[in-house]
Amino acid sequence: MQEIRLALRGRAELLMGKNTMIRKVIRGYLQKNPSLESLLPHVVGNVGFVFTKEDLMDIRNEIISKKIAAPARAGTIAPIDVILQPVNTGLGPEKTSFFQALSIPTKISKGTIEILSNVHLIKANEKVGASEAALLNMLNILPFTYGLVILKVYDSGSVFHPSVLDITPDDMRNKFFMGLEHMASLCIAIDYPTIVSVPHIIAKGFKNLLSIAIAADISFKEAEKVNRIIFICCYAPCLVFF
Repeated sequence: MQEIRLALRGRAELLMGKNTMIRKVIRGYLQKNPSLESLLPHVVGNVGFVFTKEDLMDIRNEIISKKIAAPARAGTIAPIDVILQPVNTGLGPEKTSFFQALSIPTKISKGTIEILSNVHLIKANEKVGASEAALLNMLNILPFTYGLVILKVYDSGSVFHPSVLDITPDDMRNKFFMGLEHMASLCIAIDYPTIVSVPHIIAKGFKNLLSIAIAADISFKEAEKVNRIIFICCYAPCLVFF
């Protein structure tokens, strides 16, 4: 926490407190800012608030970069799966009982214990057992990392999922142009005039008009050139090669 506070100094403010006090403060400002009520359902568990006027993506990246490695402790809930890789542990044969208790295939190689295959030692969201924790400590493995996790993003009265911070300006630009393409295609298909579709609708209408004029032998200025081309194609002499 101290490292995060130092990293955010001058750019953001990190506040922690009891949930009852946080709710009381939020409710005290509801009359001035009713949109703050959307925060109340999220004040659950061990939560805090980061206030900033800086770019939210930069602040998020700064926070999640400050994670520390931590050992597995018996009785805690594992945040991730822990898998032991085949490796020479460097432990002496007297520690074989730890591996046997956990059904880990081993052999003695040059006086030390060697793990023979991948072992799914701890599953995510399950309690860490005493034997698993003791073995990882003996192997000097710190399987977990701890730090702050962004749960929600609040801006201008709305609460968002933190995944919105992964949207880049290029993503927004690409989505905008994709939307324009879909809108143009739809407007052209239903002949609905918009800035995007009008040129295509006019061109389509002109082609239809030319077709009718040619079929009905009607002449007008724009159709004369097309009629001349058709006349040449129909009545011009053909060259035959042998």
